[in-house]
Amino acid sequence: MKKKDLFMILGVIIFFAPFFIFSSVYTQYIDINKAHPLIMAFLKFAILATFGEVLGFRIKTGKYNAPGFGIIPRALVWGVLGVWIAVAMGVFKFGVPAYLSKFETFKNINEVMAGDFTPLKLFGAFCISLMMNTTFAPIFMTIHKITDAHIGNCDGKIKFLITPLPFGKLISELNWKVQWGFVFKKTIPFFWIPAHTITFILPGDFQVLFAALLGIALGLILSIAALKSK
Repeated sequence: MKKKDLFMILGVIIFFAPFFIFSSVYTQYIDINKAHPLIMAFLKFAILATFGEVLGFRIKTGKYNAPGFGIIPRALVWGVLGVWIAVAMGVFKFGVPAYLSKFETFKNINEVMAGDFTPLKLFGAFCISLMMNTTFAPIFMTIHKITDAHIGNCDGKIKFLITPLPFGKLISELNWKVQWGFVFKKTIPFFWIPAHTITFILPGDFQVLFAALLGIALGLILSIAALKSK
């Protein structure tokens, strides 16, 4: 382990430590999260998911940053995507139980999902995760891949915001063998569905935060996918 890795670990500890050491910091986080959920979603994904990509870049290149990588552009994109994810999570979180409640067996599913852990709550969380990851997730992952390529084409500079995005060209250039064979076919059923099942079991205040933490895992998955593409 190199010195820069030790500094990175130390930075992560310093960042998260106040939430565990000072109860006032934790309480303030809960209050702000309730008052401004979308703003907090933007910040959580901008910080945590970008950190995941930085770790992935470290695996691929041995560096945490380099010209053309574009940490700031990636953070901005992740922030916007984080808001989209937070809204989608809300839609599936309430929509799937609402549909299940039409069946006699699951008529109390809404109350169950708001309560303590039970086998039925686990089933409900699984159904929410299954629907989200088989409908929303593939579209999200593809759009993220396209924005990632766009940032690279703009040399990792902030000009990506005003540079027209050649969506058709970029989507046709995706390595669909890896996108389907690894990202969709393997990570969705074996990682994302179980991981988001856990997400929807957690209290509401922590669901988007946990999803953002999973963005760190996404960064690592994307780095593996990039290596497979080569």
